[in-house]
Parts: sequence; C-alpha cells; structure tokens
Amino acid sequence: MKNVLNDDLQLEGKKVLLRVDFNVPINKGAISETSRIEKIIPTINFLLKKKAKIIILSHIGRPKGKLNKELSLKPISEKLGLLLNEKILFNDQKLEEISLSELNKINNGSILMLENIRFNKGEENNDDNFSKKLSKLGDIYVNDAFSCCHRSHASIEGITKYIPSYFGFQITEEINALKKITSDIKNPVTLIIGGAKISTKIKIINNLIKKFDNIVVVGGMANTVLKYKGINIGKSISENDYEKVVKEILDNSKKYNCKVLLPVDVIVAKDFESKGKEKKLNEIDKEDLILDIGTKTIYSIKEIIDKSNSILWNGPAGYFENENFQNGTKKILEIISNKTLNDKIFSIAGGGETVAAINKFKKFNSFTFVSTAGGAFLEFLEGKDLPGIKALNKNV
Repeated sequence: MKNVLNDDLQLEGKKVLLRVDFNVPINKGAISETSRIEKIIPTINFLLKKKAKIIILSHIGRPKGKLNKELSLKPISEKLGLLLNEKILFNDQKLEEISLSELNKINNGSILMLENIRFNKGEENNDDNFSKKLSKLGDIYVNDAFSCCHRSHASIEGITKYIPSYFGFQITEEINALKKITSDIKNPVTLIIGGAKISTKIKIINNLIKKFDNIVVVGGMANTVLKYKGINIGKSISENDYEKVVKEILDNSKKYNCKVLLPVDVIVAKDFESKGKEKKLNEIDKEDLILDIGTKTIYSIKEIIDKSNSILWNGPAGYFENENFQNGTKKILEIISNKTLNDKIFSIAGGGETVAAINKFKKFNSFTFVSTAGGAFLEFLEGKDLPGIKALNKNV
C-alpha cells in the first residue's frame, strides 16, 4: 500500500471525499453503538489539522436507490459532531442536486456530510457516469471504509478511476492487522471459530487450516461436526447434508497438521429459557439443546491459548445473549483479553456476533484489534481480493 494518507500530502484548501461506513444501529433517531464512528476519528482529526475541506460519504441500510427518511444520515452527522466537538454541516440533497460552487465555499478545516449515498441508484450499480459525477465533488478521495471494500460500488471502486485515491488510517490498520494474522504469522497461531453454520465458514477454515496450528470449533458449528462423528446432539442446531463439508475440514487438518479441537462437555437445556445443565457428550438426551460449552472444554481452550502467540476469533461459543449460556463466550473473552493486555499474545476478533459479545462484556479495548467489518472481514479471511482494496492499489 503505497498511496496511504500521509503528512507529505498538501491538503490545505483541498476538497477531500472521505468514504466511511457509518452504517450503525439507529432506533428512533438514537444511535446505540458508535464504534464504527469512533474508529474514523483519527483520520478526520488528521484532515482537520491539515486544513482540508472534508466531505463525508457514507450509507446506512439498504434504500435501493430511493429516498427513505428513516435511513437519513442526519442523526449520525449530529452524533459525529458531539464526538468531535465540531460543527458538522449536512447536505440532504441527492448527488444531481449538489452545487459545486456551494461546495467550493466550504471553509478550510470544516466538515460536510452528504446524505445517504445509497439514495442514488448509481451507487450500488457501480454506474460509471455516477462515479464520474461523484469524483467531481472533490480533489482527492480517501477510503476509510474497510467494511464496504467487498462491494463493487461507485463510492468504493468506480470513483478511484477518476480522482487521486488514498487509503485512510482505519482501513490501513485493519489490513495490516489481518495480514499479520493471515500472512506474516507468528506461530503457534489458533483460530477460534463459531456461529450457526459450518458451511458459511468452510472457505475461511480451508484457507487458514494450511497456515494455522489449531482450530477450535464451538457454537452451532461444533454440533454439526459432533453429529458427523456419531455423537447424539439431541435437538441442537446443526446442518443437514453436512458430511462432505466436515470430511473436507477433517481431511485437511490431517494433511496440513492442524489440530481441530471440539467440545468434550456442554451446557444443555430443554428450551432456550430454561437453566442449563453441564453434561458429558455421552450423556446428551434426545430432547436436549446444546447452548454452551462446558468447564473441561473451556480449560482445553485455555491450554491452547496459553501455548499460542496469535489468536483469531470469529463466532461465540454459545447462546451468549442469555446469561444462562454466556459463560463459555465470556471465559474465552477473559482468557484472550488477559493475555493480550499482558503483551503475551497478538489477538484479532471480528464478525457481528463476536463484536456484540465483546461489547456486552466491555472488552473492546482488550484485543490487539477488533474488526467491525462483517462481510469484508470474512471475505478477507477467505483469501479473496476485495474490490475496494484492489481499486486503491491500482490508483498509485
């Protein structure tokens, strides 16, 4: 990455189109989670210090090219102003209505946020004419929206063909962190992976199994593997037509000498609201639901983490939203965060449910890096070239 935002750039008086991802949860105008906004603040402060004219581009939701007042960025502009202690100008016009002469009147060192970029049909279609019009709003373009880089959209990919383009600080930090866990690896390295479906994570597992020393499988994914091994999992969530997927993982683990760890004991209940009971695998009844990992499994995971130099975590260990079944996820969090804070491990976590768990137990700052990128995070781990990153690398 040669074209990273840097001090040598002459930005005073320049209109900087800053693409961010402020797609945060809003309920009746109230923003409940602000980590995506907070991650961009260093880039914004840098541009303010350089006396640039900052024009923020973002989206929220999926308006499908139509105006939807419920998906306006106005509340986010107000929240950003509070976080920065700066006045944020807001333009609620669609792209075709924006006056270039008005944009030129913006003061140096000021911030203007444009309305939801996805209100324009050309955005998600990656329309070439829309990309050209968008590029004319600024002098340079900065992408700081890693979480959108798996999308071939106009404000992510198309615009880079028509304007000098740079990586922002947040996207650079994210790429470097993910490269460190997937390419520049400090072994032993362990993947802790959960979630409901193993089929949705097969590409990640098969990409990383060649490089990692251990893969710990938890959550609903583990149930599918246990079922393949002939273990009775009762009424627990699992996948049908799973044999080929599981066999591929287990065969590759042997081929690449990567240890796969599965639960040896679990917390079960008859329904999602009942209190749980710890059981060995051979004690599971046909009416049981597996909703968390047990004490011995947690201890086994701790032993592996203690022997690791790097940890990548994606997916909770159980139904952590219910306090009866949160212990496994909470303990994994505590083990990783304690080792990270004592500088004994390099740790990365990401994925929607994982980030939700980290926020619930207030451990966001206890990891080396926490990715809020969702789909882009997962596709990067699969080894895919992300369109947004590819486009920036071409614009050198």
